[in-house]
Amino acid sequence: MNIYVGNLPYTIGEQELREAFEAYGTVDSVKIIIDRMTNRSKGFGFIEMPDDEEGKAAISELDGKDLGGRALKVNEARPREERRRSYF
Repeated sequence: MNIYVGNLPYTIGEQELREAFEAYGTVDSVKIIIDRMTNRSKGFGFIEMPDDEEGKAAISELDGKDLGGRALKVNEARPREERRRSYF
């Protein structure tokens, strides 16, 4: 299950985020999205958990939970929409 995590503190690292989710089951991967221009977190990321039941438990328990002074937004990730490139 691919899980979206939003409203992340800008100072949180992937290891700290992994530990928060590992309390609910196995975590395959953690990816915090980084702004290429500033090389800083954009405040959201994705967690991949192989077991759907563990993923749902993590979503249920962590959505709205305070982490680093911010209330997390956690839900199942939607498939990425194909983006059209515009040329000027």
